[in-house]
Amino acid sequence: MIGAAQLALLPDGATLVNTARPALVDQDALLAELTAGRLAAVLDVTEPDPLPVGHPLLTLPNAFVTPHVAGAMGNELVRLSELAVTEVERFVAGEPPLHAVTAADLDRIA
Repeated sequence: MIGAAQLALLPDGATLVNTARPALVDQDALLAELTAGRLAAVLDVTEPDPLPVGHPLLTLPNAFVTPHVAGAMGNELVRLSELAVTEVERFVAGEPPLHAVTAADLDRIA
């Protein structure tokens, strides 16, 4: 969705934030902008995840990489666990899932 053309439209000094999916941003195009020093980035997702030691995104002063923690507030584990149990119970009862996930969804959902 966001490639070199879209990044070029951002004003100098802009900061791109990606907490969704790495595929949404052309990482090579972003790396070129970061290396040039024109943009900054906060990335909670990367490809690959985690990045290998020494990857430029880990060493550039205008790139801040977090370990995919966006949205983590501590209470999500209880909610996620309860939902997982509910979905298993529905499956066992022969009921459809409340939140079906298909292969087509995997590249865009968090």
